[in-house]
Amino acid sequence: RCHRPVVEMLDLPFLPSCVFLGGLGLLCIAFVGTWCQHWRGGFSLDGSARTFNWHPVLMVTGMVVLYGAAALIYRLPPARRGPKLPWKVVHSALALAAFVLAVLGLAAVFRFHNAHGTPNMYSLHSWLGLVTVLLFSCQWVAGFSTFLLPWAPTWLRAFYKPIHVFFGATVLMLSVASCVSGINEKLFFSLKNGTAEYKLLPAEAVFANTLGLLILLFGVLVLGALARPSWKRPDADSSDSHQ
Repeated sequence: RCHRPVVEMLDLPFLPSCVFLGGLGLLCIAFVGTWCQHWRGGFSLDGSARTFNWHPVLMVTGMVVLYGAAALIYRLPPARRGPKLPWKVVHSALALAAFVLAVLGLAAVFRFHNAHGTPNMYSLHSWLGLVTVLLFSCQWVAGFSTFLLPWAPTWLRAFYKPIHVFFGATVLMLSVASCVSGINEKLFFSLKNGTAEYKLLPAEAVFANTLGLLILLFGVLVLGALARPSWKRPDADSSDSHQ
């Protein structure tokens, strides 16, 4: 009895929460872009450190912000009623766009490493990031095959749906962990050799640490929105079962 008023108090309206989440996602992109432009020298495609700078921008934009938007698309009020197929297409398209940006981000870091003779795939961040992208690719293919192609029977969709939801949240958590560990790794490598060391907490370290906290907050709030019962689409959707 005691927890019910608390739950009702925390059951915030969807639209203000959605606007806040959208603004927070854009803030994450603005922060990572500003970090790479202002402190890391900007962007290029010549294989230099400026090529590497595409990696954090594309990963945060794709695997965190766009992926979070794809996960929340079914929480929009118009998506909670009527045919589900159009929203499946939007969900799949946003996830595919996130995957394309992630692949481009991986290409940027591999090109930078190969141009400078740096070994690939030796750090925990690189292992975690690659596992995240591989798991995401499997998640997208399985979801597309099950929910968008007409061959899948209703029982298979019902069986796979909770699995798809679970791994969707898992991929988002892994994406956040990969980004935060990548930021930390980049700061340890960059803030030395004539620059202010990381332990002295120069302005760049404060800014990048704040970026990591913003990414973490975005991921936590997206997972919270996905878990909120009042924002979910009702399961009893006869139109979906016949699509």
